[in-house]
Amino acid sequence: MRRIALINQKGGVGKTTITTNLGHALALAGHRVTVIDLDPQGQLASSYGIFRAPAKGIDQVMLKSQDPASVKQGIRDMLTLIPAGKRLQEIEYLHDGGASRARLLQQALDGVLDDQAFVLFDCPPSSGLLVANAIFAADEALIPVSGDHMSLNGLAKMLITIKKFEPYLDKPMRKWIALNRYFPRRRLSREVSEKLRKHFPDQLVNTPIREAAVIAECPGIGRTIFEYKPGSQSAKEFQTLATELLEGDPG
Repeated sequence: MRRIALINQKGGVGKTTITTNLGHALALAGHRVTVIDLDPQGQLASSYGIFRAPAKGIDQVMLKSQDPASVKQGIRDMLTLIPAGKRLQEIEYLHDGGASRARLLQQALDGVLDDQAFVLFDCPPSSGLLVANAIFAADEALIPVSGDHMSLNGLAKMLITIKKFEPYLDKPMRKWIALNRYFPRRRLSREVSEKLRKHFPDQLVNTPIREAAVIAECPGIGRTIFEYKPGSQSAKEFQTLATELLEGDPG
């Protein structure tokens, strides 16, 4: 099983969009996938068409009042969701437990979901306790970067955060970088792409996810790109991203 945290301290880079569509792409390729919403905003569920926020989710699992099996729900063939839950924000401000607070998720999932090929964590735009839990629970990080310099700053900060945690991890974290919302006609997008290829040639996935109206329209109707526009360029890009994750070996 591979556990991948989608993280970037900057908001608006497309973590939930990528989690939603990458999760479905991997499932369509025949792999069992569980997506877990670690963002208190809880938008992952609605992206899959669950517009009434589930009351219980990963929050109750981390607070040890629910078993993961009791809060997960099948949402597509081969694809399962564990939603955020209404108390997830409380975990960000836990004071009891010391350093063990950062391992709540890892402990809660120990020996659980072993029948899954992939577990994807959709993380909040922060470097707080929820992100720390994702880093300890995951084996890999997929860091989305949009085509702007502020997003690059978020990437740099996120890599520093991961580096601080790595001495305490069971093994070094494998890192991927995905260029999202890429607009090739925009000079700034091209500049960001060039910088990523120069400084992170081994971590950057080859195919960027281009900015497209069809991707922006999907969350509002609760469908993935493969359901809304299966023959689109965007669908092909997410399929390629899934293939790279399946075949690649990031640094």
